[in-house]
Amino acid sequence: MSKKIAMVSLGCPKNQVDAEVMLKSLSDKGFIIGVEESEADVIIINTCGFIESAKEEAIENILEAAAYKVNGSCKALIVTGCLAERYKDDITEEIPEVDVVVGIGSNKNIAEIVEKAINGNMENAYGEKSELCLDGERILGGYPFSTYLKISDGCNNCCTYCAIPLIRGKMRSRTMESCIEEAKRLVDGGVREIVVVAQDTTAYGEDIYGESKLPELLQRLCEIEKLHWIRVLYTYPERITDQLLRVIANNEKIVKYLDIPLQHVNGNILKRMNRKGNRESLTALIKKIRKMVPGVTLRTTFITGFPGESEEQFAELHEFIKEARFERLGCFTYSPEEDTIAATFSDQIDEQTKEDRMSLIMDDQMVISAQKNEEKIGSIAEVLVEGYDDYLKCYFGRTPADAPEVDGKIFFYATRPLTFGEFVTVQVNDSIEYDLLGEMCDEYTK
Repeated sequence: MSKKIAMVSLGCPKNQVDAEVMLKSLSDKGFIIGVEESEADVIIINTCGFIESAKEEAIENILEAAAYKVNGSCKALIVTGCLAERYKDDITEEIPEVDVVVGIGSNKNIAEIVEKAINGNMENAYGEKSELCLDGERILGGYPFSTYLKISDGCNNCCTYCAIPLIRGKMRSRTMESCIEEAKRLVDGGVREIVVVAQDTTAYGEDIYGESKLPELLQRLCEIEKLHWIRVLYTYPERITDQLLRVIANNEKIVKYLDIPLQHVNGNILKRMNRKGNRESLTALIKKIRKMVPGVTLRTTFITGFPGESEEQFAELHEFIKEARFERLGCFTYSPEEDTIAATFSDQIDEQTKEDRMSLIMDDQMVISAQKNEEKIGSIAEVLVEGYDDYLKCYFGRTPADAPEVDGKIFFYATRPLTFGEFVTVQVNDSIEYDLLGEMCDEYTK
């Protein structure tokens, strides 16, 4: 009788892709996947370990799953992902409910590991980081019409606050052929939107081709006939070239949306973060992007309370945000991560100050977002239909200005029954802080 597997995947889209590859290998070996934790013979928690809040979420999910070893049919609880890679010994010692810990380099052996666990052989597995598979077929865990394409893993930027190089190792790019082959396979399976991700997408190809190949990759993705939207996340400001901006501006399939995690704008703070630039250079970059890609939606993230951040340095960041008026913005308090350089700095800032500074930024951004959305009233937007809201009695979806999971949605009334995954045009009639309201305005569909 086939054994049932439940998987919970936490954290970023890159981690989600890893989970989907593991699900495919489990399915290929005859395991039944996609069941509820209460019905599973084996529960896999694919964890994130990036910052403290992610660790806490992972541990909470692990302990919740452990209850099914008593109250359900679970015979083995397995932990994979970044937390497993980084804290394998700690998990084994401090969470005895966990039966097997699997480092990222052993993801490719997940079916064998699960089989052994079912038979009572609870062995931890830690392959080399470099052995993490960069490609492989997947079983999509989200919408069947929109998914992520991970083009590399690991990172060489070595920002002083970031544990990713410690967890994932050095950057390793996939070949161009591998990326295109997977994209075609996804589109043949019904995907209409591909979101390109990596720790730093703009560094793609530098390790194997000697230069960034992101512009060429995007150009080739545009040649895939049934692919409708291409979106790019995690671009590093210093690597945003005129060539990349021209490719985005000149290709209809690439949505005019760019995600640029800036983290700060004060030159001294950026230097301590092992990042380049300052307020002047970043202001110039934002102006250039908006000039070269008219109508672009810019998303960014910032960190408050980095060690040594003075009131004046925070004020500089705060003023920049009010001047730049980003369409999308996230803000996080600094988290001192174990074994990172910034965690050793003596001038750490208290939690309340970090929180207060974050709140100031997010309060201002809420006003900016509301104003930006008000400006869209009366406009026409192309919308990817994602679902139907039974409470509001209307459909919802995303415009080109909205990335999946992190941005807002548009709720709209339709003139006919719609299929999830199709594209329609919608007139924007109203707005709130982060979402839009509208009505389908013609019979356009793709």
